[in-house]
Amino acid sequence: MNESVATSTPTPQTQEAFMASLTPRQVVKELNKYIVGQEKAKRAVAIALRNRWRRQQLSKDMRDEVAPKNILMIGPTGVGKTEIARRLARLAKSPFVKVEASKYTEVGYVGRDVESMVRDLVELSKTMLREEKEQEVKEKARQMAEERLLDLLLPPPPGRPLPKDDMELDDLGREQHDKTREKFARYIKEGRFDDRMVEIEVREKAAPMVDVISGAGMEEMGNNLKDMLGSMFPQKTRRKKVKVPEAFKLLCQEEAEKLIDPENLAQEAIERAEQNGIIFIDEIDKIIGRQGASGGPDVSREGVQRDLLPIVEGSSVNTKYGIVKTDHILFISAGAFHAVKPSDLIPEFQGRFPIRVELDSLNKEDFIRILTEPDNALIKQYTALLKTEGIDLSFAEDSIHEIAEMAATVNERTENIGARRLHTILEKLLESISFDAPDMDDKTITIDASYVSDKLKDIIQNEDLSRYIL
Repeated sequence: MNESVATSTPTPQTQEAFMASLTPRQVVKELNKYIVGQEKAKRAVAIALRNRWRRQQLSKDMRDEVAPKNILMIGPTGVGKTEIARRLARLAKSPFVKVEASKYTEVGYVGRDVESMVRDLVELSKTMLREEKEQEVKEKARQMAEERLLDLLLPPPPGRPLPKDDMELDDLGREQHDKTREKFARYIKEGRFDDRMVEIEVREKAAPMVDVISGAGMEEMGNNLKDMLGSMFPQKTRRKKVKVPEAFKLLCQEEAEKLIDPENLAQEAIERAEQNGIIFIDEIDKIIGRQGASGGPDVSREGVQRDLLPIVEGSSVNTKYGIVKTDHILFISAGAFHAVKPSDLIPEFQGRFPIRVELDSLNKEDFIRILTEPDNALIKQYTALLKTEGIDLSFAEDSIHEIAEMAATVNERTENIGARRLHTILEKLLESISFDAPDMDDKTITIDASYVSDKLKDIIQNEDLSRYIL
């Protein structure tokens, strides 16, 4: 974790106030900063997030009865399905896991167990919570680490305990020692000891264990076996010479770990995953069997739907931190549905995704907005990247229109990959500038429509070339 970034850790009270302020209109406004269009999908996820807060305001009996309304997003690739869900989770500070439905297989086939997505969510929840806890205890951990570092820099004479614990020291000796420690503490902060080496004890990292158990349904057993074998052997430590800044960093980490209760951390991680977790299941259309097929992989595809069903409708999943109930986890599934329809999903699975939103394909006007409007717009990204080389890159308005026109044309002629086409076109457009940037004498470059046309016209017109290059 970057110590130079000071972020305030949300307390339960501030988090509650923050969630109360996230009205659906405010959520859509925040999403508009990063995603162009797709108003229906934004409204659907904003309402789902607000319903979570509304549920928390109910009595306990009623709260347990209110289930989240899972969402099915339908639309081609590159139109913002994943980004909407990811930005929503980041906005709400919720644990978020994206999985691909095609990676899972029915029990009895070789592939990942569907319950692993819940275990991944809990792991992520624990990581988020640990970072928050480390921020809470950061100041105290730094003070304790500084004391340990001073003990290393100011060792006692051989055969005697640390002077701060030596009751035989007279008042003058103790005062002199305290002054020296204060001086050394000041030197550490001023960086005067940055080049000095100290010897500290560090814990050895456990060697990675080879997976001897694989296959669907065996993943949790494998994790439990690793934990059991790991706990049978005490963690080894070794002495290591490092410079003072690195020693201080390592000691801060050690002290922070001592101040965090692992049992409470695990319980809070489970609760956060249960109450605030979001699981995004992509490529849901890939687990729909072909009409008329009676065997082979189609059996497994339908089996994955049936295996996913209890997870989505609410079940208990065993993890190494305890039982996790999935009743109130929000599931958002998405698929292009080119060759199949949502109605081809098994009826029980359809019923667990009551909210369906169709995302629109992107056109030239959308591409113009994507290039310029969002906070992370591609034009802004490339301009900032080349600024690091001293290049002052600017795009004329007609060049942006030309890029958008080309992206829309290639998407129509070849495979429609949505906004991802802009990445491909801009990379090809700026390839020579990016390569020569460190050696350029003229540091001011303006991209206009004629430049775009000269660089990409031949590729756009040649359909075979555009299939392979763009």
